[in-house]
Amino acid sequence: MVHLTDDYRFHKEAFEAGAINVPQYSQMAIDEETNNAPVWVHFGGGNLFRCFHAAIAQSLLNQGELKSGVVVAETYDDEVVSRIYRPYNNRILQVITKADGQFEKHLLASVAESYFFNQSNQTDWQSMMAIFEKPSLQFATFSITEKGYNLWQSNGDLLEMVAQDIENGPKAPLNNMAGVTALLYHRYQNGATPIAMISTDNFSQNGDRLKKSILTIAKGWVAKGHVPAEFIDYLTDAKQVSFPLSMIDRITPNPSQTVADQLAAAGFEDTTILHTTKGTNIAPFGNTEETHYLVIEDAFPNGRPDLTKAGVYLVSRDVVNDVDEMKVTTCLNPLHTSLAVFGCLLGYQSISAEMQNPDLVQLIKQIGYHEGLPVVKDPGIINPKQFIDEVVNKRLPNPFIPDTPQRIASDTSQKMAIRYGVTLQHYVDRSDLTPTQLHFIPLTIAAWCRYLVGLDDNGAAFDLSPDPLLSELQADLKNLQLGQAIDAHALLQPILSNKTIFGLDLYQIELGVRIETLFSQMMAEKGAIAATLHTLIEKEAE
Repeated sequence: MVHLTDDYRFHKEAFEAGAINVPQYSQMAIDEETNNAPVWVHFGGGNLFRCFHAAIAQSLLNQGELKSGVVVAETYDDEVVSRIYRPYNNRILQVITKADGQFEKHLLASVAESYFFNQSNQTDWQSMMAIFEKPSLQFATFSITEKGYNLWQSNGDLLEMVAQDIENGPKAPLNNMAGVTALLYHRYQNGATPIAMISTDNFSQNGDRLKKSILTIAKGWVAKGHVPAEFIDYLTDAKQVSFPLSMIDRITPNPSQTVADQLAAAGFEDTTILHTTKGTNIAPFGNTEETHYLVIEDAFPNGRPDLTKAGVYLVSRDVVNDVDEMKVTTCLNPLHTSLAVFGCLLGYQSISAEMQNPDLVQLIKQIGYHEGLPVVKDPGIINPKQFIDEVVNKRLPNPFIPDTPQRIASDTSQKMAIRYGVTLQHYVDRSDLTPTQLHFIPLTIAAWCRYLVGLDDNGAAFDLSPDPLLSELQADLKNLQLGQAIDAHALLQPILSNKTIFGLDLYQIELGVRIETLFSQMMAEKGAIAATLHTLIEKEAE
């Protein structure tokens, strides 16, 4: 039996017996170096960091390219630090799960320190301040989810907590973005050494969003007289503080009990999944897929290790944008959303189970290869077709990535303009193409409208995933019943003509009526959704 905290240097054979790869460096040595000269801070200690960023750091440490470990600053859940990081000596068991059922296991010891960065823990707060004083600190990365950057209410006003933080100044902020801004102000006061602030959260223009949030706080403090105007000069000088764009791609769901059971059967002891009071699901191990990409704009004003030696792409800003557009508008996200909508309607509980349905596989192949690929821009560093090949053949079918259509279906109204609207616009703009050539993107949009009715393909009610526009979108749809006579145009026109949702008016590009027809077909009777999909696939194959 082997524990996460066992001595991997002098009892390597125990880890080898469990097929666990171990670090090629001394954790004690990197901890000491980090204390003296930290290089990398990461905000957000969740599962994505534990399975991806920490593995990048481990690769660099193994090669001698990095001498100090990562300092983790968890911003949301103190139990993540007190019950997962520190009791296990900041170690992680990374489990790479493959579609054929094989596991690849790595003991990661690349985290040197872990802190709960919150005013409620003054000891950790001051430790983070001391780290941000260090001239050796080259960059900070973030994986705090998209909502972690938001400072505003839906009406455009600042959140009450943010308004308080601006009023009170940098000494004791409560909002995470205000806390990070306070760290940067502390760095400014102690030498104004350069630093790169890198959002690696999974949304477009992430670095710009981080910069906007930090500058909003900082300008508020200047206006209130809490900090000098020169602090803004520091933050807006890219040679001092940079905010690179990035594209990240690695499916890393909550820890899987199936994976835990297999680890225990193989002799690994630390498999208990923690469900914290705040709702975090985390464990001494993390399960993730084998395919992964991290593309970062190469803008590091205080230097950096050679991240390319760990598989990171360092590129221009334009290339990051091209890669991001390839992923979110063509090669992954539109396929994922289509499976999410149809999965909810057809009663599936996992994305991988949907990939056993030949019609659903053909659906995403049509959207990816036949409708999206002709208009996607090749970013040069990742081949779009090969990317889709991986998605369809390796990633989505992986049964050890327990992602659900219900989770992916969250906030779909906020995703349509990017995941389908961009491709639709390309078909409008290109002289050799027309939107009326498209069949499966309109089918997915019709299925989403059908999803808003709240009845599955058997006519049974189901719970819709959270969406900020749900009540508005469902107003005329939620009381419909299968088989009843409906006026599809009256029901769908307010939705399909909404440029905020799709980026354009679907009637103006001659798709609105087709979507209405598909919607009506899927409302006709039980089983009509599966039948409509199957009929369209067969027609396309003729």
